Amino acid sequence: MDPIREGMTGAVVEDVQERLASLGFDIDEGERKTSTFGSSTANAVARFRLGQNLPLSSEVDATCWSALVDECYQMGDRTLYLRLPNFHGNDVRCLQNALNVLGFSCGEADGYYGPHTEGAVKMFQENVGMLADGIAFSDTFDALERLRHVWAGKPANGPHPQSGMGFARAALVLDEVHIALTAEDPIARNVAGRIWNIASATSQNTGLHLVESIDAATPADNAVLVLASTPRPAVSNVSNVTMTEGEDLALRLRTALESARRKPPVIRVELPGGSYDGTFTLNDSQMLAVSLIDALCAALG
Repeated sequence: MDPIREGMTGAVVEDVQERLASLGFDIDEGERKTSTFGSSTANAVARFRLGQNLPLSSEVDATCWSALVDECYQMGDRTLYLRLPNFHGNDVRCLQNALNVLGFSCGEADGYYGPHTEGAVKMFQENVGMLADGIAFSDTFDALERLRHVWAGKPANGPHPQSGMGFARAALVLDEVHIALTAEDPIARNVAGRIWNIASATSQNTGLHLVESIDAATPADNAVLVLASTPRPAVSNVSNVTMTEGEDLALRLRTALESARRKPPVIRVELPGGSYDGTFTLNDSQMLAVSLIDALCAALG
């Protein structure tokens, strides 16, 4: 493209001015009314280029124009998926920030839709009961928008380490919430039983109770937790949370609870791979139970 420079007028200048103004750059009102590339527009272009680490200039060349377009994308403006070259821009960075805050780490929010971002999108989609295909389309953005009150304005320095909560606070949470707990298989039932034991020892009036199936939950329950030691079916409308080392389980449980449309929310928790490979021990069961009840109390507290 031919550079857009000082002294030019017309629709291309107006487009540049509108994009710069949307990013917070001040441009003289007279220049905007006449679509004239004057001194204030040139100053805004120079400052934008400086912020993008581009060579110092007041011209909008092809590289500057590409960066300007990228910075003006808002999350949901376009479908995002893994490709070469990677999608990049402000919308990708916003997506990464939201996922990092919600506990699905993309690594550094660099604005590039690479394999780590695709993996985080898949985990989020599975978490909220969607087809986990790694394609950020309108349904994924809608789910994130429903959770805006959780992630908006929060620091996104993921992954977020999980720490245990105090005994007194956990007891208070277990007193106030009602959780129906069930399991799909013998290993998961073992862990569920240990969770119930811990909850009962933590609070004499625990609202956590064991049920045979999802259908046995009561209207008074705030959530239904389903434990499983096998992978989730490829297609399922139930929110699924996978226990993976190094990720913030409490945040992902909260995301699943907040995004669920079914009342009470039904959350399927997939135990770590290897818990059903013939090496599962009583200590494994206890450790999983402690991690789960701690994360659940943190998510609901």
